[in-house]
Amino acid sequence: MAASRTIFVAGAGIGGLTTSLALAKKGFRAVVLEKAEKLEEAGAGLQLSPNASRILVELGLGPRLAGRAVVPESINVMSARAGGEICRLPLGEAATFRAGAPYWVVHRADLQAALLAQVEVTPDVELRLGCQFEDVTKHARGLTIVQRQGLTRQQDVANALIGADGIWSSVRHHLFPEVQPQFSGLIAWRGTLEATALPREYTSPRVQLWMGPNAHLVAYPISGGRQINVVAIVGGTWNRPGWTSPGEANEIKQFFASARWPATARMLASAVDEWKRWALFTVPEDGEWHEGQIALLGDAAHAMLPFAAQGAGMAIEDAAVLAKCLSEGGSDAAGVTAALKKYARQRRGRVAKVQRLARRQGRIYHMTGPMAAARDHFVRAMGGKRMLSRQDWIYDWRIS
Repeated sequence: MAASRTIFVAGAGIGGLTTSLALAKKGFRAVVLEKAEKLEEAGAGLQLSPNASRILVELGLGPRLAGRAVVPESINVMSARAGGEICRLPLGEAATFRAGAPYWVVHRADLQAALLAQVEVTPDVELRLGCQFEDVTKHARGLTIVQRQGLTRQQDVANALIGADGIWSSVRHHLFPEVQPQFSGLIAWRGTLEATALPREYTSPRVQLWMGPNAHLVAYPISGGRQINVVAIVGGTWNRPGWTSPGEANEIKQFFASARWPATARMLASAVDEWKRWALFTVPEDGEWHEGQIALLGDAAHAMLPFAAQGAGMAIEDAAVLAKCLSEGGSDAAGVTAALKKYARQRRGRVAKVQRLARRQGRIYHMTGPMAAARDHFVRAMGGKRMLSRQDWIYDWRIS
């Protein structure tokens, strides 16, 4: 394969597939390497605010997601201490009109399926499943990307390599082996249930955020409203390989069974029969994002806590900025290197600000005692519209 305008992307998750489509739209040929034999997105639901959905719509994903994504009417902020709702952030069609793009809640598998379907009809994207990135070497013509598929090793020449292969990135380990993900001390319990399993008043199109002592609970509809995604964040330890494992339903039910949690929160936690536990790891903010013609994207570069609901959003933004920078740069080694340097420079400040917001939100959600009382009073006094406007700097972002 000739190197001319060929970009290799390691990882076929949300960030990697979005990157391939963004590159193809700019006239590049993208080759996506994915070690899994079949794409099966782990996790459950995610939130895509307008800064991210706008990019997906521009890449042609709107029709594919129309029947799968849900546009919530509001984000309902609930306090365990207060016993119920303290604030309602208005979303729905009015917010979509104002932002020029929707706020979506969607099953990860539905989003990945839509991205995959778009990739399959995009001639300039090649997806290689069961193909593991193994090594990369630099030379006068660009990069040689070494891959392994079963017992077969293959080499291809490319202009650049993008590591979109997640928090345990092989590309990052190749470039910066000293950078290691850090366990946050928090564990996300994730599960889904059929909407028909809950009373109708609990299945309306809204995001419920329950803040409580040293924990919080989030619930919202996915899969066109047919399922409810439930996420509980609690503290814990993690001394096992990997970062996910099955969760014992009784353990999380007992955690929320305390009188500190109102009946609705207890009901949501007890309604899920099968849980997955995800250790929440982050990547240090001061890590490098690129070296020469190789760059990192999404969780590989900046895995963050999920408390700003922007993990996927930042990866999608990364993809758009990366493709734009590469399209504006030269195709030789110096041009690609300069473009990737520009990409990292443009993204680092915004992503770091979101990372800090996510950490701060987590502390606020888990407050106890007088601090929780002060928090509830502040949120009530602000009101939903003003609370929502505090997110304008995230939601209104557009690629420059």
